[in-house]
Amino acid sequence: MRKFFQEIKADLKFKTAGPGQKLSEPSRVPKEKPKAEAAPKPRQAPTDEAQMAAAAALARMELKSKAKLPPSQEAIKAQGLQSHKPSTAQPGACFCLLQDLGSLPTEGAAAPSVSGVYFICPLTGAVIRRDEKEKHLREAIQAYFSVDPVAASIMEIHTFNRDREKARAGVETMAKYLDNIYLHPEEEKYRKIKLQNKVFQERISCLEGTHRFFQAVGFETKTLPVPGQETPEEYYVLKEEMLSRLEDLKDYKEQLLSSEPVRAQLDRQLCLFQPSPAAARFELPNDFYNLTAEEIKREQRLRTEAVEKASMLRTRAMREKEEQREMRKYNYTLLRVRFPDGYILQGTFYARESLSALYSFVREALREDWLPFELLGPGGLKLTDESLALNECGLVPSALLTLAWDTAVMEDIQAAGEEQAPSPLKPELLSRVQTL
Repeated sequence: MRKFFQEIKADLKFKTAGPGQKLSEPSRVPKEKPKAEAAPKPRQAPTDEAQMAAAAALARMELKSKAKLPPSQEAIKAQGLQSHKPSTAQPGACFCLLQDLGSLPTEGAAAPSVSGVYFICPLTGAVIRRDEKEKHLREAIQAYFSVDPVAASIMEIHTFNRDREKARAGVETMAKYLDNIYLHPEEEKYRKIKLQNKVFQERISCLEGTHRFFQAVGFETKTLPVPGQETPEEYYVLKEEMLSRLEDLKDYKEQLLSSEPVRAQLDRQLCLFQPSPAAARFELPNDFYNLTAEEIKREQRLRTEAVEKASMLRTRAMREKEEQREMRKYNYTLLRVRFPDGYILQGTFYARESLSALYSFVREALREDWLPFELLGPGGLKLTDESLALNECGLVPSALLTLAWDTAVMEDIQAAGEEQAPSPLKPELLSRVQTL
């Protein structure tokens, strides 16, 4: 490069004298008589290599002079996720950051594969977002009090008391109260429950929904005198009219013991897509990664334990246990199944659901659900043990699977000469196929 610029400089000096003019002589005249100078050779154009080198040098100079371009949205997201990891003090930091980034007008930004995780309320049939689930269930159960107050109060007891052991102990004690009345209706002592009783306070009064239950099954609150005590106390007393409805009390007891928590059903958000080369690309919303405050504390504890164990010689069992912990980080997973004709079936699952749920999901989409098939995971691994959980198969937080028909069965069908439908999928699914 330096040689090239020297050549240009020499060329400029050579051309400083105009036509018909003599070149200026140096101020010092040499002692010896200068030899006659040969006629200058014509200048040659710079070689291709020199021109390319000059262009590269100029390009580098221009780049240095320009200010740095702003980073892409993906780079911002990556940086934000590193510097805004959720903590116990700020669990929603990632979500807010991604929301802000999502509002930036960026060309070519990929849309999320699904807009979030949704559930179906078993009482109203409404589709609700994950973060609105508990509120909606409370409102639905509250509204059900006008239909069946006993059933609604039992729903409250089983659904909103998180400590399952405490709830079980309370329910069994309440059932015992009702059973005593049913078996000994003539004994007045069984029809009264002292509210300040230690057992009632420790097992029943502390649970949500229990007081509504007693009122719904026919108890009323009364203040009664206590023998040997100056101050009266409050009791639940069974109304007289309920003595003629003892079979109802027995039914209420059975309902109380046999009921389960009201659980919103995960909405699969079933979608069918046209064949697409983008089938393996997933853009998941924050719902698939969000951790609760309790989960964040657990992750911090696990990381601390991992650091402590880093210097220890880990056995295979220890490594497998840590891998299982890693897989349990995800609550949901988005799965796609590609059919031999290229169509792609998509659904949302719990990460801990069994592989059998995925097989059932695929069968329900087929015209002929008896057709045998296998699902192949990433790398072509056959997923045959349907008792395994999806996260145990490495199918979290998203995965693309391939469906393979049973070759022998398909050959038999073709040999029979029966007319085959253009696609094995149900017509109602094909009628609303989308573009990925």
